[in-house]
Amino acid sequence: MGARAGCVPRFVLARDGAGRLCGAVPLYLKGNSYGEFIFDWSWANAAHRAGVRYYPKLVAAIPFTPATGHRLLVRADPEIDAALVCRALMNGVRQVAESERASSIHFLFCTEAEKQLLAANEYSPRLSMQFHWHNRAPQPFESFEDYLTTFRSRNRKQVRKERAVAAAHGLTFRTATGAELEPRDWQALRAFYVENVERHGGIAYLSDTFFDIARQTLAHRLVATIAYRGREPVAGTVNFEKGAHLYGRYWGCLDDFQMLHFELCYYRLIERAIERRQTRFEAGAQGEHKLKRGLVPSFTHSAHWIRHPALAEAIDGFVVREADGVIEEAAAYAEHSPFRAGTDAEPGE
Repeated sequence: MGARAGCVPRFVLARDGAGRLCGAVPLYLKGNSYGEFIFDWSWANAAHRAGVRYYPKLVAAIPFTPATGHRLLVRADPEIDAALVCRALMNGVRQVAESERASSIHFLFCTEAEKQLLAANEYSPRLSMQFHWHNRAPQPFESFEDYLTTFRSRNRKQVRKERAVAAAHGLTFRTATGAELEPRDWQALRAFYVENVERHGGIAYLSDTFFDIARQTLAHRLVATIAYRGREPVAGTVNFEKGAHLYGRYWGCLDDFQMLHFELCYYRLIERAIERRQTRFEAGAQGEHKLKRGLVPSFTHSAHWIRHPALAEAIDGFVVREADGVIEEAAAYAEHSPFRAGTDAEPGE
């Protein structure tokens, strides 16, 4: 984060008459659209062609994190008027937009209720889609095998075959929290992350310092799945969990092991979610290959305010057409889910 990265914090805070913090918005002034996962590159390009300045813009989100959460944060206190605080926060964000002469404001991966509130206040509501795993309700799965009983026969066989192939490499698998990891494991997680970024020609925006800080402050939230060859870590994932939700984030491997990606990124994490009675596992953005492993289409939400009237009008029309396409796409994916018709494991949202 910072000016060099084109992402500068501009947090908005709401306080009561006594100066106590009542609400906040995680807001950033950005000179690019990297790391957002609900992308607006085409909007920026259209603005450029029309001679309209698009950057800087304001983004209310957690940087580089495609996970749904509240963006209009209100302190849990029965004496607080949540609606009043939300209005104050929205006004504060608009004031920042005016003072910075930002072209636009983007609330990304907000809740659906927040999207509706923002839509009633001059924002364009946008619908997107990810693939999420949902635990069975009202009776959660008892085990991974219990989970597989909801699959069609051919899909169940495919999952078992993939797990058998991953197991045949002779590796040792471990799922552990950050607090349970040794220093060499933390070093390996950083190496896995860098390897995967370089393999795909990306930018390694997580530094050594990030992993040091995560170990000090987020170890209880971090969950890693690691494969060892003997005592040497050779592949692993970085994930985070809180309450009933598990969030997949980063993966890397120092060698080529067939099916290991599916084992560490999906199957072992689904096992953990089942063991801990978690209700949802968000495995990150994109990836229709997740469908056959039981992660089903789930909608994500955002809301966008555009300063330039003509650009705003064009985007208003676009997000309506886009939403129709997303709904059709989700329905088509759902028809090809691995689950048997009528099972409780079919998509819950």
